[in-house]
Amino acid sequence: MGSIHYENNNNIHITNPLDPEEFRNQAYKVVDFIADYYKNIEQFPVLSQVHPGYLRKTLPQQSAPDDPECLESILRDVDRFVVPGISHWQSPNFFAYFPSSSSTAGLLGEMLSTGFNVVGFNWVSSPAATELEMLVVDWFGEMLKLPKSFLFSGGGGGGGVLQGTTCEAILSTLVAARDQKLKVIGRDMFSKLVVYGSDQTHMSLQKAAQVAGFGEENFRVIKTTKSDSFGLSPTSLKMAIQSDIEKGFVPLYLCATIGTTSTNAVDPLDSLCEIAQQNRIWVHVDAAYAGSVCICPEFRHFLNGVEKANSFSLNAHKWFFTAPDCCCLWLKDPSALRSSLSVNPSYLKNKATDSGEVVDYKDWQITLSRRFRAMKLWVVMKSYGVANLRMFLRSHVKMAKLFEELVERDERFEVVVPRNFGLVCFRLSFSEIDKSNAMNLKLLERINKSGKAFMTHAMVAGMYLIRFSVGGTMTEERHVVTTWKLVQELADEIYLM
Repeated sequence: MGSIHYENNNNIHITNPLDPEEFRNQAYKVVDFIADYYKNIEQFPVLSQVHPGYLRKTLPQQSAPDDPECLESILRDVDRFVVPGISHWQSPNFFAYFPSSSSTAGLLGEMLSTGFNVVGFNWVSSPAATELEMLVVDWFGEMLKLPKSFLFSGGGGGGGVLQGTTCEAILSTLVAARDQKLKVIGRDMFSKLVVYGSDQTHMSLQKAAQVAGFGEENFRVIKTTKSDSFGLSPTSLKMAIQSDIEKGFVPLYLCATIGTTSTNAVDPLDSLCEIAQQNRIWVHVDAAYAGSVCICPEFRHFLNGVEKANSFSLNAHKWFFTAPDCCCLWLKDPSALRSSLSVNPSYLKNKATDSGEVVDYKDWQITLSRRFRAMKLWVVMKSYGVANLRMFLRSHVKMAKLFEELVERDERFEVVVPRNFGLVCFRLSFSEIDKSNAMNLKLLERINKSGKAFMTHAMVAGMYLIRFSVGGTMTEERHVVTTWKLVQELADEIYLM
């Protein structure tokens, strides 16, 4: 709150917005507040039960205050007005979407990152921010056993960068692929370029294509089937490419996924990359959720074939105990990225950049400004070590397997697709698809309305299924068992309707 002085009338005057001693005093109070929040988190409904517009209706203040308020008053308002509107992602009963797993180390790393508050757009603006980032992406790449061609230390010109999200990683690589191809075939051929993904590929590919200027006629969504566990069929891809070439189109970019959002499907990377290489297609591998668990040797085979891809990304802020935002992107040839994203105005020129001996990360991303993300990832790696990180991830997979087994024991339910990682896709089983979809919709609504757990759904091949995603840092087996009992109880009520 800065240097604060209280007068007799209790008015607060701030003379310094960043006074070290005042920061120390106030930060302790915020830490206590957050610690108590985690301690009591199971008391809150996992999915917020408020209605749209609740905050404006309940908050006494309808405009910013003219005079300062004390921190105690602010925290009371947070507790009274903000917390009820939070869906508690760190709750041990949060099984929706994919995890955003936090940790003590992640929080402390975030504090250090925010505390230093450097804007490391180029090397000279903060050398440690750049060099630590180069170090941690290599560390992570080594943990994943990525080919050396993706690493700074590999000596082949590859390297990695920490971006905000997968959306940014896909957009950046798509722009690089586009410009690289157009240099060869000519700018006038832009309207002929084609981007490929499956009907299970994350929406970020479509958004990136739109932002990069591709219309619907340049975007191919290849249908998947249950017989292929909803992975992208190499045969289907090959047919789509051949059809496009015959029509005069130019295949450009393929996004292959390791762990799709709806069902955790895994695209057969090795075969897809073979086809892509034959047609000079840039392959980006999106392992946003599942990539982290591939540091465990028993899951590394899911990345087989990545050596034939051009780029690879995962979100450390999903399942690697690092608070958002932190997307790790590796490239074999970062020069293609730099060529598309580099702008060098005179006010950013400096001797270090001119020497060619440093990395300027502004040329590896869409934006100029960037956070010191490497700090929190470094703190997580150093605080837990590879062995513990593997243990945490394995415990989540074990709990998902437990839930899967519980579902399979109840003849009213079915597991819709094979479980690969920490996601179980299940549903009440009825012979009529419409009835099944309606009943599962009711079941999910009741689960979430209870406040005792939060799950989300997906529609795949016309089926409405419920997604149970394990990955919360605070989740234990007892939460999984209790949640399954809740599901059974609510299913009993639905059957009696």
